[in-house]
Amino acid sequence: QVQLVESGGGLVQAGGSLRLSCVASGSILIINGMGWYRQAPGKQRELVARITSGGRTNYADSVKGRFTISRNNAKNTVYLQMNSLKSEDTAVYYCNADVIVIGTLNVDAYWGQGTQVTVSS
Repeated sequence: QVQLVESGGGLVQAGGSLRLSCVASGSILIINGMGWYRQAPGKQRELVARITSGGRTNYADSVKGRFTISRNNAKNTVYLQMNSLKSEDTAVYYCNADVIVIGTLNVDAYWGQGTQVTVSS
């Protein structure tokens, strides 16, 4: 019913920048919070950043001051601008959205398929 498609991952040198995008589509009535999570090999998935529909944000301590999350509600899109990338940022990055589907009153969490970010030192 709802699909999230990420783009913008890739290989970058330490100190470089990347911008991730995630577009939500389908039977969407309302999107509440949206966010980015990441999972490195052998580690659990962790929160990177989240943003409410009103624009309030929160970040993992490890990315504060380097990453910026934003969204375009009209386009059902969330972005993650990543600057000053470090090797420890290497992971698969997943988009997440809390969505109320048309015809329901439930808020369900949807996930994208993930996009690889590799930072070489």
